[in-house]
Amino acid sequence: MRKIAVLGANGQIARLFEEQILNAPQFSDVELTLFLRNKSRLENLENNPQVKLIEGDIRNEEEVFEALKDQDFIFVATVDHESDNSITKNVIHAMKSNGKGRVAVANVLGIYDEVPGAFGQWNAEQIGPKGLATARNSDQLLAESGVKYTTLRLPWLNDRDEIKYSITTRNEIYNGVSVSRKSVAEFILKLIDDPNLYVKESIGIADPDTQGENRPVY
Repeated sequence: MRKIAVLGANGQIARLFEEQILNAPQFSDVELTLFLRNKSRLENLENNPQVKLIEGDIRNEEEVFEALKDQDFIFVATVDHESDNSITKNVIHAMKSNGKGRVAVANVLGIYDEVPGAFGQWNAEQIGPKGLATARNSDQLLAESGVKYTTLRLPWLNDRDEIKYSITTRNEIYNGVSVSRKSVAEFILKLIDDPNLYVKESIGIADPDTQGENRPVY
């Protein structure tokens, strides 16, 4: 069995990702560990034989460590805006103790001044200096950790059904202002299928058709 864990498992992207895992034949061998603050929010999955629900605090090192034991792939669906980046540190500690696996971590766009123009200025104002600083430090902690990570610098999200995105890497100008949640969930599945895809990289993922807009596209 492949073991996949989701931290922040009740988030909208997380729910789409989980639905794909549980309904796609190629993932029938997956054991899914879903970690969230209140597991009753996912009570519809409680009796699913592929699912293990764990209630806990993502900022609690011991609880995260126990949840991530022996996991092959981890999706951190929560952006780490903690002042001490405890979320990122807990994940790194658990992965190093495991000695295996890889992780995809949600983050925000704009942490490297990679979003130009009026939208880039508006985005920075909306997230704020503290939000950008903690998000940037999360990415840098992962880069220095030695673990197999992929940071997903996400734009403003929408609920469109279309799956369409382009990827930009750490030193490229961001391409787009929005993307569908379904696109992000689909991309994370690709990371599971290809263990070498964007390993130890911080990437942007957005709908290129939204490039040049001054505000998010919903």
